[in-house]
Order: sequence, then C-alpha cells, then structure tokens
Amino acid sequence: MRELDVCLSTFILADDYAVAIAYRHCTTGLPSDVTIEIGEISFNLHKFPLLSRSGQLEKLIGQLSGDDRPECILQLRDLPGGPKAFELVAKFCYGVKIELTALNIVSLRCAAEYLQMSEDYGEGNLIAQTEGFLNEVFGNWTDTIKALETCEEVLAYAEELHIVSRCINSLAMKACADPNLFNWPVSGCNEKESTSSTDFWNGISTTNKSQNMGDDWWYEDVCSLGLALYKRLIQAVESGGMKPEKIAGSLVVYANKYIPLMTREWSFKNTNNGKSGSTISSPPEADQRALLEEIVELLPSQRGVMPTKFILRLLRTSMILQASPSCRENLEKRLGAQLDQAVLEDLLIPNMGYSVETLYDIDCFQRILDHFMLVDQAAAASSSPCIVEEGLMEGAHSLTSITMVANLVDAYLADVAPDVNLKFPKFQSLAATIPDYARPLSDGIYRAIDIYLKAHPWLSDSEREQICRLMNCQKLSLEASTHAAQNERLPLRVIVQVLFFEQLRLRTSISGWFFVSDNLENSQNPNATLTLTKADGSHLVDHAQERAAGVDDMRERVLELEKECHNMKQEFQKMVKTKRSWNIFCRRSRYCNSKASKPCIVKAPSSAVKELKTPETGELGK
Repeated sequence: MRELDVCLSTFILADDYAVAIAYRHCTTGLPSDVTIEIGEISFNLHKFPLLSRSGQLEKLIGQLSGDDRPECILQLRDLPGGPKAFELVAKFCYGVKIELTALNIVSLRCAAEYLQMSEDYGEGNLIAQTEGFLNEVFGNWTDTIKALETCEEVLAYAEELHIVSRCINSLAMKACADPNLFNWPVSGCNEKESTSSTDFWNGISTTNKSQNMGDDWWYEDVCSLGLALYKRLIQAVESGGMKPEKIAGSLVVYANKYIPLMTREWSFKNTNNGKSGSTISSPPEADQRALLEEIVELLPSQRGVMPTKFILRLLRTSMILQASPSCRENLEKRLGAQLDQAVLEDLLIPNMGYSVETLYDIDCFQRILDHFMLVDQAAAASSSPCIVEEGLMEGAHSLTSITMVANLVDAYLADVAPDVNLKFPKFQSLAATIPDYARPLSDGIYRAIDIYLKAHPWLSDSEREQICRLMNCQKLSLEASTHAAQNERLPLRVIVQVLFFEQLRLRTSISGWFFVSDNLENSQNPNATLTLTKADGSHLVDHAQERAAGVDDMRERVLELEKECHNMKQEFQKMVKTKRSWNIFCRRSRYCNSKASKPCIVKAPSSAVKELKTPETGELGK
C-alpha cells in the first residue's frame, strides 16, 4: 500500500464557531469510509488511521462494520472538548503536527483518555504526549492559570484525571512561596514589561533578573477563575500556611470585581436599587448573592485581618441583595469583634425596605454593639491585670477599645438623633449599652441628648429626666457645663446638678493650688545647696535652685488666682446687695403711688448706707 497524502478542507458554519474538517484522499481519489458526527459537525475520515491510534474508535467501528451498511457513521456526543478537540485528535491520527498550548492541553488530554489513545495503540500516543506537556505547564504560573480556566469546560473528566487538583496544588505552592526566590514567571503582563524594559550592553543584560514583587502579585491572576475553582484555591493556600492578611486581600479584589454593588456608593439620593445611568451590564442579583455568601464563608476568622470598611460594605450589600440571615449574622459578629476600627460614615447604613420607620438601621447597629460588648467582657474576664504583665497590656488595650467605641456610639447617636421617628426606648437602649467608665468625658453623649431633645420636644418630663441620666454631669468639660447651665431643654434638676459639680470642681481646683503652694513652701530650703561633681571635676546643675525658681513662679500664679477670686467675690456681693436695695425701693415707690393722699418718706436700707460709707472714717461717700 502506497503512502497517502492528506488534504484538509475547512468549512466555517453560519455561527462562525463550529468548524467542519473533511479528510479526503487527494492523490488517488479514494472516498472516506467513516463519518464521525460530533454535535452538528461531521468529519469524513478513513478507518485505518483512527483504528491504529484509538481503542474506543476501534471498538465502535468494529461494531458497525459487522452490519451490512454501506456507510459507517459514528456519533460521539460525549467527547470532551467537542469538535475542536476532535479536530486535533484527527490530525494527530493522520500524522499532522499539532500545536499543544495551555489553552487546549486539558481538553485534548481528556479527549485522548476518552478515546483510549494509550501506548497499547502505538508508541508515543496522545495520552503520553499530553501528559508530558501538562507537567511542563505546571511549572509555569501563567500557563497553569490558563489550563485551570479551561478545566471548567470539561470539569467532570478533568476531575477524574486529577488535572484540577494538580493545577490548584501547583498554584498554591507558588502563591505561598516567594516568587523572587524561585524566579517564577507570575503573569503575562509582568513578563512583557520585563522583556521590553531590559537593557543590554554588548549583548549582556544589565537589569536584575528577579524583580521585587508585593504580596498581591497573584490577586488579579486568580480573579479569572470561577467561584468553585477560586474557592478551592483559597482553601489550598490557607492549608499551605499563607498569612490571613494575604488571603483577605485576595478576597477583597475578587469580591469587588464580581459584585458591582460592593463598589457603588449608596445614599438617600441614590436608592434606585442599584440602577444607575451606567449601561454596563451587571451579573444577576441571584449570582451576586450566591457569590457574596460564599466569600463570607471564606473570610479569615482572625480579628482585624479583614478591613472593617470592607466588612461593612459586605453587610450593606448583603442587605440590598437580601442574603441569608446566617450570612448577615456572620458579618455582624465580625464587625462586633473589631468595632473599634470602624468609621462613623460606614456605620450609617440606610434602612432597606418600604415599611421602615427610621432612616438608618438602628437595630443592626445595636446588634453589632452588643456583639462588641460580649467580646470585650470575655476579654476582660480572661485577663488578670493584677498578676500578669501581659494582662495589664490586654486590659489597657481593652479600655482603649471600649473608649473608642464609646466615642463612636456618641457620634452615631448625634447623627441619628434628628430623626423624629427614632423612638425614645431605642435611643436610650443604644446609649445605655456603653458603661460609664468607658466615657472619660460626657460631652459626646450630652451633645447627642441635646440634639434628641431639640428634635423631640413632645417628650414628657419623666422621659427627659431618664434620658439625662445617661450622662455623668461630673465628666462635662467647662464648655459643656456652661452650655448645659443655660440649656432650657434640660430639666431643672439637671441644671442644678451641673452648677453644683462645677462649683465643687472650682473649689477643688483652688484647694489643690493652695495645697501645692503650702507644700512647696515648706519643702523649700534656701540654705541647702547640693553640688554634684563629675569624674573630670565639672559641676552639675543645682536641681534645688531650679526647683526653688519653679516654686516662686507657682506661688505668684496662686497669689494672682487668689486676688482674682477675692475680687470676683466682692463684685458678686455688691451686685446682690444693690439688686436687693433696688427691689425694696421699687416696692416702696409703688406703695407711695397707691397712697398718694398720705406723705411717704423713703429711707435707704442700712446695707446700702454701709456700702456708701468710706472704710476709713465711716462718712457717706460723695
């Protein structure tokens, strides 16, 4: 039998996708004796080249050859890779060179396994060649990514041949290791940049072969994977010991790419259910919801690893997409564990729905705050600041965290207080969640209370007194005390309490100055001198003289304060006495006017006369 030449004819169908390849004998004009149909594509081939390479085709053709049918027609509906893969298989069977790439190797390897193209049907058959090329692909990051992407087309066959697991293990190993250490090519764009920017001198490269890369070098590459494969890759790198911060960064990039609602700004001016003027098509909300719930399950459990801003955006998006209650509860607990890292603007989550009362979701913030208090109380109970030095540090950190959260809650209350639909029990419950020791100053809660009282003038006196109990009048600053003393919206009892504590604070301050002045005066000894001499004979500064100079300055300041207090006291007494005298004079004048028929003599009060006498002679002043 003489050697046959192969002529390949290609026919493009109307959909510009399917390709029909007809293999015919061109030299002798022998017609094809077997037709293989894959979908809507037919391949007119010869039996002998196919039988010599494929066990499956040999079996199927043998079954049809026994029948007395002039034509042999095979239908391969389940062939992995479809017509494109079989075209390469047919070329290989006819001895035509084919090009193996990272994009066709997976489907071709699966097709070769399906057609049983093993070494039993010829040395160097298609299974062996594709398997060898796959091992080369696994050594390159970019090619492995491309191969893993194509696994989704033939996922069942690729899983059976363990191609998916090998791709994921290869990628996980490279992502967990240092790419600069092994000098692995990591992405196509980086490879292009590195080759185009290489400088040569006399044919020798002058640039460094290994370029420093950040921890996020692999984020964009793995974003091309589908959710199922991406999830398996994240689990693989987590098992490989990757830091949670890196995993969190990859999840942020992936979520922002495939959930458009994550990157959209939401406000009361833009509440059209995510519909904006943009014409860019977005994935269906059902797909976004499923993706969001999967990402929430992949979030690292360590506190502070995920950015708080990102978790808040996830929570807001989950409300818009109506995610499952377990998903939202998971996010609320994560936020409660790191609420001290949140920003007020992100916590102002608008209420989603039409049957809501308040503008912002107060209940959601209350649940987040309750989770934070549980975590804080558990941390405080587990630490022992009196015994272990680490406990002291933990206790201080806990106190700092709850103080930051207290300021955050006070600012949140001030923002939601103008809402007339905010009920008194909700405001009171939210403010009372923070204990008194967590507020070094009560200015923040006083401001929120004042705004709430102004927006809700119909509150009863009992409710006003209850809401004012949320603040500690002793912790008000001077500015806040001054404002509260003149605030007509506060109950009278609260105003009196503010004035009392302010007077007590002033007395304590003055007494402290006197105490410090007396102690410094008694401890000062002008006759005592202390001279310290260094080894070289030079003298150090006399600290006693410096302390004495500081005492003199403090004494002068205390004396000035005493004079000012004395003058203020005298002026206050004069004002009170003058006001009393004028009140008596006005009363008697009105009495004289009513008794106009009788003469009336008005005498100045004795206290006023005493004020007009000179202190030296007792004479009346001019």
